[in-house]
Amino acid sequence: MSTTQSERLRELLEPLVGSQGLDLEEIAVDSVGRKRVLRVVVDSDTGADLDRIADVSRALSAKLDETDVMGGGEYTLEVGTPGAERLLTEHRHYVRATGRLVRFQLAEGGELVARILGADEEGLDLEVPGVKGRKATARRLAFDDITRARVQVEFNRKDDASDNKDDEKEEEA
Repeated sequence: MSTTQSERLRELLEPLVGSQGLDLEEIAVDSVGRKRVLRVVVDSDTGADLDRIADVSRALSAKLDETDVMGGGEYTLEVGTPGAERLLTEHRHYVRATGRLVRFQLAEGGELVARILGADEEGLDLEVPGVKGRKATARRLAFDDITRARVQVEFNRKDDASDNKDDEKEEEA
């Protein structure tokens, strides 16, 4: 049975990434001209700051240098986290997106934009924003009803914590 380079890389790197307290989300080997680029995407429930990324990058580089899994040619290793508008494909992605606005493609057709309030094994509790001054509504969405989900970037979202601080300042006055 033959294994692909991507599978061999995952088998080699996933335990190492896990030992650093991170999840291995994605591996891609791309050719850029005559050079190759190995892109590794990692994440965790608490996020991954630059120090953690640097630590895991050094560990992965050392492990790759010990093996021939990348072959004999030169390559560049890039380690990062998922982008702001990440695609949600695993249960843990939905849990990590709690509180975020997400665009869902629905199995029945159409789409829905809603904020994830909670996630369990069967599906999601959502808050669907109101339109034209109407109040937001609650909705339950089963994972089986979702064909695709992507986090949306919000530039003007009010932070609940800052709202509470403003209320406290008013009460003190």
